[in-house]
Amino acid sequence: MLEIFYPDQMVDSAYELDYEGYYEKGYRGIIYDVDNTLVPHDAPADERAKKHFERLHEMGYAVVLLSNNKEPRVKKFAEDVKYASYIFKANKPSPKGYEKAMEMMGTDAGTTLFLGDQLFTDVWGAKNAKIKSILVKPIHPKEEIQIVLKRQLEKIVLYFYMRKQKRG
Repeated sequence: MLEIFYPDQMVDSAYELDYEGYYEKGYRGIIYDVDNTLVPHDAPADERAKKHFERLHEMGYAVVLLSNNKEPRVKKFAEDVKYASYIFKANKPSPKGYEKAMEMMGTDAGTTLFLGDQLFTDVWGAKNAKIKSILVKPIHPKEEIQIVLKRQLEKIVLYFYMRKQKRG
């Protein structure tokens, strides 16, 4: 039952993924959550993020930022990193935003990666859209109260996910 929330992969940071390896496997589009996935909640794009998006662009990836946040936040971040389109108020975990992002990038579920920090919005939405989901550790512990409460439930799901991973 909990498997619907299980990510396909977990990494410590969106910046450490083997993007070259995924490109060689045929992936051409990346969908990112923004807050606590790429930068702390409500933080502007930093130099690391800007260089990361430039690198992805040079590799040939198309990128869309998919956020439940409001347009001013997501638009500014996209403008600052330069090489990303964006979708705001995405209503994750609905698959519609993910599907729109793939349409914008010209990719499909088999050639698209998703990276986010939350199981019940990000990962579940990617799974609903049949996209490879990669869970990253949240960048910063300071979060809105509703997210703090969801994190407690995520701990339970991740416990069973990790147990299943160990059993293979």
